[in-house]
Amino acid sequence: MVSEGSNADGTSQNSTSHSSTAHNAAPQDSATAERRGITVRRAPKFVPFMGLGGVLGIIVAAFVAYGIPGDESFDTGAVFGFFLVSFAAGGVLLGAIAALVLDKLSVQRSRRAVVESVPNPTDDAEA
Repeated sequence: MVSEGSNADGTSQNSTSHSSTAHNAAPQDSATAERRGITVRRAPKFVPFMGLGGVLGIIVAAFVAYGIPGDESFDTGAVFGFFLVSFAAGGVLLGAIAALVLDKLSVQRSRRAVVESVPNPTDDAEA
C-alpha cells in the first residue's frame, strides 16, 4: 500500500507499507515495472519574480529621483540612492508575494498521475 504526502516544497513524498494483501504478495522481479502515484503541478520559480520586482523598483526609483522636480538642497544622486534602496527592496518583496500567490494557485490546480518505471535496456542486455 502506498500512501502519499507532500513535502514543504510541494514534491510528493512516498512511503511504502507492506501488508499481506494479494496485491503485495505477488513476487517482484526486475522485469516488472513499479507503479507510483505522484502529484504534478507547475510551480513558479521565486528568484525570477524577485529579480523582476527589484528591477521594476530600480526603474521607479530612477523615475521618482530624476523625473519629478524636488528640493534643490538635496543632491539628485543621494535622492536616487535613497529611493533605490527603498523601491528595490519593496519590489523584491512584492515579487516574492506574487510568486507565493501563484504557488498557492498551482497547488490548488495540481493533478494526480500514476507513473510506471521502465526497465533500462542495458540491464536486459547484461542479464
